[in-house]
Amino acid sequence: MRDHNYQDLVRKVTMYLDNELTESAEMELLKEIKANPAYLEILSKEQSFREFIKSKIHRRKPSPALVQSIKEKIRIAPA
Repeated sequence: MRDHNYQDLVRKVTMYLDNELTESAEMELLKEIKANPAYLEILSKEQSFREFIKSKIHRRKPSPALVQSIKEKIRIAPA
């Protein structure tokens, strides 16, 4: 049962960081986090991970040939 609670908390934290919670659900989550330092650690880890991804992982830009190919396929009318 403890594992289910952990997964539920992680799901709520993810939704919170994605701005997907209702205002009341957000307030409830923030109360839970304030009452339990372990929950705050989970939130901090998730925020750190997201920041790492944003700052350290760089997306490659698609080649102009790929972009052109996609544009051409979009223009072709379905038969």
